[in-house]
Amino acid sequence: MQILALLLVAGVVELAVLVAIGQAIGVLPTIGLLVAAAVLGSWLLRWQGRRTLQEFREATRQRRPPERELSDGVLIAAAGILIILPGFLSDVVGLLCLLPPVRAVLRKRMLRAAERRSKAMQDQMWLHTQQAYRRQGATAPGGDVIDGEVVSVTEDDEPAAAGPELLPPQRSAQAERPDGRPRR
Repeated sequence: MQILALLLVAGVVELAVLVAIGQAIGVLPTIGLLVAAAVLGSWLLRWQGRRTLQEFREATRQRRPPERELSDGVLIAAAGILIILPGFLSDVVGLLCLLPPVRAVLRKRMLRAAERRSKAMQDQMWLHTQQAYRRQGATAPGGDVIDGEVVSVTEDDEPAAAGPELLPPQRSAQAERPDGRPRR
């Protein structure tokens, strides 16, 4: 529901900005600015996308996790969507997402948000597991106590080994002649 409200407000603001700029400079220059922003944005999108793809390949070649490159790819894709949408505010936000310093800040925020969500999910799973065990009347994993005794086997307890069993040497087929007599 919050996302729908946000999209509705963003659409109204975009339309208001377009009308205001159109009244200030005229309709044709406004359309020209929209087209120029789209062309510039698509060029930057292609350039940054190729660069990120090369960095991703390099990270996989070096066998290190490409988490930075993946988050950059997500931000570049979001920037592409914002640039494609008509409007000046979405173009400005999309162009900002294409700048590496802005992406670094957004990447850190995305990482922190993902860590918080992961921690919350782990806490929920632990809580649900505990509740399920309590409903069944059992104790949770890690709370079980098993009675038993430890038996230790030492060198003194083992019988002495007589060593490997020695077998008589076997005669090979090469050792005999075709007539059955041994070779000398």
